[in-house]
Amino acid sequence: MTKKLWLGAVAVFVVIAVWETIVNMLLLSSAYAATANLWRPMAEMKIWLFYVIYLFVAFFFTLIFSKGYEGKGVVEGLRYGFYVGMMMAVPMAYGTYGSMPIPYSLALQWFLYGLIKYVLCGMAVALVFGKQATVTPVKPA
Repeated sequence: MTKKLWLGAVAVFVVIAVWETIVNMLLLSSAYAATANLWRPMAEMKIWLFYVIYLFVAFFFTLIFSKGYEGKGVVEGLRYGFYVGMMMAVPMAYGTYGSMPIPYSLALQWFLYGLIKYVLCGMAVALVFGKQATVTPVKPA
């Protein structure tokens, strides 16, 4: 495993942990309060498990990026983050909406915040991996 893989995974973990804290503790707190009957009480929540999940996602998000890395910079990370975000956020948000009595507005917010999270993760991992300089072949004289 390369140094960039581990640094990328750490960067993605930090982005996920900070983003999820902002979204769930601040932006969605009123939505969660309105649907409190659906969630465990705070005293019963297994918050540590979220950090284990963040580590898992950060590592595999970075590993997959490293396998297809083209060296195109932040734009490559944005594209990758968007693709992963669509793959992850749509089923999470709308699958939950289809199986639990949550308001549509919460599902929509989960989708949008999830998509933004993965785009930010893509930017972070692309910044760690950097942009590769293109080499122009020299024509013989």
